[in-house]
Amino acid sequence: MLKKQIGIIGLGIMGTNLTLNFEKNGYQISIFNRTKDKINELMINYPKKNIKPYYTLKEFISSLDHPKCVLLMVKSGKATDETIKKIIPYLDKKDIIIDGGNTYYKDTIKRHNKLKKIGIDFIGMGISGGEEGALKGPSIMPGGDRTVYNKISHFLIKIAAKINNKSCVDYIGPNGSGHYVKMIHNGIEYGNMQLISETYNILKNILLIDNKKISKIFDKWNKKELNSYLIKITRNILKFKNKKNKYLIDIISDKAGNKGTGKWASISALKLGSPFSLITEAVFHRYLSNLKKERKIASKNKKIVNKKIIKINKKTFIDNLEHALYFGIIISYTQGFSLMQKASKKYKWNLNYSVIAKIFKKGCIIKAKILNKISLIYKENNEIKNLLLSSYFQEKTKKYQSSIRNIIIESIKHGIPIPTLSSALSYYDSYHSEKLPANLIQAQRDYFGNHMYERIDKKGKFHTNWKI
Repeated sequence: MLKKQIGIIGLGIMGTNLTLNFEKNGYQISIFNRTKDKINELMINYPKKNIKPYYTLKEFISSLDHPKCVLLMVKSGKATDETIKKIIPYLDKKDIIIDGGNTYYKDTIKRHNKLKKIGIDFIGMGISGGEEGALKGPSIMPGGDRTVYNKISHFLIKIAAKINNKSCVDYIGPNGSGHYVKMIHNGIEYGNMQLISETYNILKNILLIDNKKISKIFDKWNKKELNSYLIKITRNILKFKNKKNKYLIDIISDKAGNKGTGKWASISALKLGSPFSLITEAVFHRYLSNLKKERKIASKNKKIVNKKIIKINKKTFIDNLEHALYFGIIISYTQGFSLMQKASKKYKWNLNYSVIAKIFKKGCIIKAKILNKISLIYKENNEIKNLLLSSYFQEKTKKYQSSIRNIIIESIKHGIPIPTLSSALSYYDSYHSEKLPANLIQAQRDYFGNHMYERIDKKGKFHTNWKI
């Protein structure tokens, strides 16, 4: 019997589509799933593919060539640990386990260290692109030992998305770095989605534009510097009608779900002391969206005080909104990459941010034209402290700050919530302020807690008896 080159455990939509992607690229695949129905479904739908099903883990592992390579596409957490525990008895030293799930990076570090002790190699691998990306070519972020990555890189390069004949996959760094970068990717995704939804809300409820026209506006923006996967799908969503010829967007509940990766990223930012305000606001707004019953009651008492409806020049307003959205997206990527820098220093990962930006350029949810600039900036200086210090983003934010200020003012007048747009400007203003009012906070802390403070006229820490 011909040995298979890779085995996949977990046949949800991502596992199934990755199986088909591997097979399409000439690889012989063994598959296993906890429940038989998923295996049977795949084999019925794709009977002539070079895919071999197995119904016991022993047979599944035995079918693989040496070193055995098993890709886990199961739920993160307990299911991943249980699966690893079950397959370990059938593995030999130097066999490879790849975790392709949305796994918390600290869990990946623990698994990497635990498996290393018994001689089994482990890769924690972030995968972005959704079901379409998994099938046609995802963005892939593998973390672990470089020598192990080198053993599997040939087939990752084959299945990954391509841009200018280069695959959107590269070695990220040690242990949990791959899943960490994927977590930050998801955080940026949260931020960008919320920024776009606020923009849609402004067009709909300030300019009173219908879905078809809003779709055309996004289509126009997608042909310029805002070009991105999320802008493209927003355009498509807004013009989509159901069988009753009704816009589907208008009958979708306004309660947003989440899988926790945005929360993980925000927690990491808090622990590392990295400003992550825009993305954390996006996470919080998803939670707030789920308070539907409370919002419905509260909305009856909402009254916009001194609201003056004045005639708005629609063209100027839409131009300002376009620039405000781009401003916000700059801040979203800035905060994401800044947090990666903090983590890289903390965990000694030595991340290459230009390479990471290139990996994001195709096959993933946050692929966007802006990543071309980000990749170039980090290629010139991988140690730049903040993207806002680059000449390109300095120029863009300086040029567009009046636009976002105007949009924020108008939104406030109309009572339109803009948590991420306003957070973007607040971050920008704070970062560009030589002096912030934190001196008062330090005085307050010293007043009630004897926490002491530093001075600008002399070195050292000082305490004052404020109650004299």
